[in-house]
Amino acid sequence: MAKDASLGDVLKRVREQLADIFEKSDQSVYVYLDEKNKLCNKRFALLLGFASPSEWAAVKEDFAETFVSPKDRGTLVSAYQDAMDKLVGSTVSISWKKKGGKEVSTTTMLVPIVFEGHKMALHYISPS
Repeated sequence: MAKDASLGDVLKRVREQLADIFEKSDQSVYVYLDEKNKLCNKRFALLLGFASPSEWAAVKEDFAETFVSPKDRGTLVSAYQDAMDKLVGSTVSISWKKKGGKEVSTTTMLVPIVFEGHKMALHYISPS
């Protein structure tokens, strides 16, 4: 539990550091640290049918199964692994699952970042 709390604090500082991106970007944006520690801007929350970023972040089920179309899960997971293992970014076509079950096709740019020694992925999403 303490580890999750400390990761939550790290994510809070990431949000503060990237405030301009989260508030001013014309794209949907999210940062993924792990299943329980993620954050997004309002554009991404709305894109997936959530009322707010905090409602989206409160979902603790398996990320890929919950939010990514089955046909694109392997693509996103592979891009994420490359980002974490090799520190390389990528741009991939991903269909995201909306809260109500419908899907939305996007171009997703995934960029690895390291903050206070923690590797995570910053994602920029544009509808296709």
